[in-house]
Order: sequence, then structure tokens, then C-alpha cells
Amino acid sequence: MHIFSSETLPSKNQSITHSILDNAEIFLDIKREDQIHKDVSGNKFRKLKYNLIEAKRFGYATVLTFGGAYSNHIAATAAAGEIMGLQTIGIIRGEELGKDLEKTLLENDTLRFAHAKGMRLKFISREQYRGKTSLVFLEELKNEFGSCCIIPEGGTNDLAVKGCEEILTAQDNGYDIICSAVGTGGTISGIINSTAPHQNVIGFPALKGDFLDKEIKKYTSKTNWKLINEYHFGGYGKINKEGVEFINMFRDQQHIALDPVYTVKMIFGIFDMAQKGVFKKNTRILAIHTGGLQGIAGMNKKLKKKKLPLITIEY
Repeated sequence: MHIFSSETLPSKNQSITHSILDNAEIFLDIKREDQIHKDVSGNKFRKLKYNLIEAKRFGYATVLTFGGAYSNHIAATAAAGEIMGLQTIGIIRGEELGKDLEKTLLENDTLRFAHAKGMRLKFISREQYRGKTSLVFLEELKNEFGSCCIIPEGGTNDLAVKGCEEILTAQDNGYDIICSAVGTGGTISGIINSTAPHQNVIGFPALKGDFLDKEIKKYTSKTNWKLINEYHFGGYGKINKEGVEFINMFRDQQHIALDPVYTVKMIFGIFDMAQKGVFKKNTRILAIHTGGLQGIAGMNKKLKKKKLPLITIEY
């Protein structure tokens, strides 16, 4: 049985109790996708599932993908590749990180983990990285590394969306609203596709910008969704003191760790909207925990440099 066997159990839904929810008279459960697998958790498990199954089916020995220095996708691809018997290559944004690999691996938990799982790392400039989807650049990579299955940054493609369509199950039909953090748009697209007719989806982007609507529309024709852009805490990979304190409070009260890049922005947003009376009474909300807890160590290093409070949860 491999990691993506059909026998893999769906994640469990956990009820959240809090005075803010009680006062708003709404119900909130969290789908614990973060508990699917220690190293390949949440939406990364879902996105990689069919990509890696197809890679094996077509006889690829190597998978190549892209990401930043603290990328959940890079870490999960390295781990899943090792489990599946596939070689992995990570094209990493930031050529300066490759000048002293030993120092980089010592200081960066994500890249050290990926390297330990057998991933070969290639560091490129930010300018080069912006052209990561160009046919010319992809052809250069194929010439350098040979035949390989290329998965885009964040893992989003048709196969990833297919995997994310399995997040919701028949038992989730009792919810009125499904909430998801949004990065590249693949996860929420799969969720939207598998919603029941009476359900609506709210996405909480982890980054600034209005381009995500267009991305999501590439993968779904449904219109029962909207994005709330007010809770990104300054942009992708950013968090403030209020966000850190919320993560620590939530772990203390609910015994659930939230990641600082994606999930906290969604849960913080739901609580704030509930406090403002946005949701109708007796609304049943299901929020998807997309994992990403491996990024906590890296975020704490950034917070320490800025002399901000630290996240008191270690992965």
C-alpha cells in the first residue's frame, strides 16, 4: 500500500467551542486535513496524489517542482517522492541560498528536511524564477535534468484540483459554508467543484492581489464562492503580532496548531466576521485545515529578527 492508497481514511471534523461563535449563534468545525500524514499533510497530500500516481504510471523516475525557501510544497514533494520511490528536484527561488549550501541547510529547516529526503536543490535568481512557467525555461530544465515529471509551483494543475475534489465527503453535506485559505487557487477550486447545491464557499487569500478570481475560474464553472481579501496580514508569508497571538490562543484553547501563512488567516477571518455579525444565525461552517505546520520554525526565525512574539508551537 503506497501513501496515496484508496484505503487512506478521510480526515476528521473537529468542533470548535468559543464565546465569539456562541454569541453569533453559529457552528464551526475544522476538517483536520493536517492529520492525514506527518510529512505530506493537508492540501499538499491532495495536490500531489494524482500527480505522483500519474508520474509512476508514465514511468517517470524523477519529479521536478518549484518553490520558495520555506515552501510547504517543496517539503511535501520531497517526502512523498521518497515514499513513492521517485527522485525529486526542487527549483528554489533565491540564488544567494546556493552559494553556501551547508550554511543554508543549517539555517533553513524546510530545505534541510527536503535535502534529507533526497531532493536535489537548484537555486535560481528571483528574475529567473519569474519565468518558471515559460516553455524556454522548462526546456532548459529538461535538458539539464533529463526526462522528468514537472509539477508547477504550489502544485496546482488539473490533477491537483482532482485530488482536492476529494477533501469534501458525503458526510460534509450538512454544512452551509465551506471555508478555505487560498494560495494558488487549486485547493479551493477542488472544494468548489465538490460542494452540494445548497453550499457556498468562502476563500481567504494568503496574499495581496485580485488575480485569484481568474485563476479559480480556470478550474471551476460554479459561482457559489467568493474571496475575502481583508485578512492577509500584510501579504504572502507575512504575519503580525495579532496573528501570532491568535495562533497561540487558538492552540491553548482548542488544541489545534494553525500555520502562520495560510490557516490562521482563514480562522482569524471567520472569528472576525462572526463577531461582526456577517453570518446568519445557526449557520454551519466547515473550515479546511490545509496543514503547512512545517513552516512554523522558519516563521519564528523571521519573527525573532523583527523582535516580535514567537509562535509557541514547534512542528
